[in-house]
Amino acid sequence: MKVDIDMGSQPGGKAATLDLEELLATRLLVQGNSGSGKSHLLRRLLEQSAPWVQQCVIDPEGDFVTLADKYGHVVVDAERSEAELTRIAGRIRQHRVSVVLNLEGLDVEQQMRCAAAFLGGLFDADRDHWYPVLVVVDEAQLFAPAVAGEVSDEARKLSLGAMTNLMCRGRKRGLAGVIATQRLAKLAKNVAAEASNFLMGRTFLDIDMARAADLLGMDRRQSEMFRDLARGHFVALGPAMSRRPLPVTIGPVETSARSTSPKLTPLPDAPAPEDARDLIFTPSPEEARPMAVRRPPPPPPVSTADILTQLANARPKAEEPAEPMLPIIAEAEHAAMIDEVLREILADPDAAFRTVAVLYQDFLVRCRIRRVPGEPLTLADFRRRFAVARAGVDMSREGEEGWSQAVTLSAGLPDDLQGVFLVIARAALSGAPCPSDATIARVYGSHSPSRARRLLAYFEERGLFVTRTDFRGRRVVAAPDLNCETAPGDPAGPADLSQDMPSAAE
Repeated sequence: MKVDIDMGSQPGGKAATLDLEELLATRLLVQGNSGSGKSHLLRRLLEQSAPWVQQCVIDPEGDFVTLADKYGHVVVDAERSEAELTRIAGRIRQHRVSVVLNLEGLDVEQQMRCAAAFLGGLFDADRDHWYPVLVVVDEAQLFAPAVAGEVSDEARKLSLGAMTNLMCRGRKRGLAGVIATQRLAKLAKNVAAEASNFLMGRTFLDIDMARAADLLGMDRRQSEMFRDLARGHFVALGPAMSRRPLPVTIGPVETSARSTSPKLTPLPDAPAPEDARDLIFTPSPEEARPMAVRRPPPPPPVSTADILTQLANARPKAEEPAEPMLPIIAEAEHAAMIDEVLREILADPDAAFRTVAVLYQDFLVRCRIRRVPGEPLTLADFRRRFAVARAGVDMSREGEEGWSQAVTLSAGLPDDLQGVFLVIARAALSGAPCPSDATIARVYGSHSPSRARRLLAYFEERGLFVTRTDFRGRRVVAAPDLNCETAPGDPAGPADLSQDMPSAAE
């Protein structure tokens, strides 16, 4: 049966009609800033379609409860348990009663939970009760937010899941979603994308105008028109209204919301300044009356016999501390075993060319093979210990003069550069020849000498090293923060692989 709903007028005075049967199959999205006339549009749609189809309105502000007086909607106050709302929704589908779920007075999280329970009851109704229902959700961005807000993740997931079921899977169950939102950017995309009909009202933000124009298939330059739309004027598109963007002016309604837009009213005659101060700072008789505070009744007194009995009872035995899951081991012994595993990894000639993630997995496997007790190193601790090991300095020597400062300076560098910095810093602190390009590239995990030169240039840009060349073409690297420098070294020399990690006993 084809039913055309009169939504108002279009240019030229022709009536703007909406095919109700097509709407039930393709759903509707209404968008417009506050004051653009979204609630007026929804009220017009509900009033015109009330004789033809069952309606369920999710009303967060209590604006649509006035439909009960003229059109017989039953107002369901949401101050109930979630299980009760679910059962009520099932009976609503069974008896085909139009209702308004009034969420007024609840905070946002409670509104989301109540709406999720109610929509879940509509969705899970028995197959025999899958009659057509127009489900109108005002302020849909509250129930299907695009991003997490101040509400709990559980409430957000429940509400978003219920809205997704309504828009994505509700058609086969007879549920036709009509959702209205102030901003498309605040509405979850998987919910908005399921609507095939659109009524776009006034909006000002560029991102919302661009998205509205994109949904309507309009040019981005045409999106400026959404700023100029008057209250109650919308642009319609969809199989239920028009195959091309069509300006529509929403017609009048027969009922009104309990809350209206603020209107300017004349101020009362201003009292004298002294009288105004008295009106503000003098409490009224009702305020001056002390409020009676109900205190809970005192607990009944405990008899002396009961107190003596409690004192005579033996104290319960303290619970024995649970045995640790991992055996206890001295810190020095544990560090020595970790150092031994690191030396094994460094002894592998291919270790320099593996990523830290691969080396860390190898480290964990070797620790299990050697049955190293205690908690294993985290990836961050392993990266730091391995960088120090590559530099050939024992962890127990970090307290030596100059070396602790070098480790501190390396902490501000990227992970893959810390080992290179410490190798050069070690040579400077000990007065050893400057490492060659091949040695630096090897520590970095590369075969390219030019990469080593770029690394030195990077350190110079950061002000960590200063590089110079003597008369024989040998390189000297000075560390200003450490107040030391390396001995001259041949940059083109072979890779020096003698920087093994010393034993823990050294």
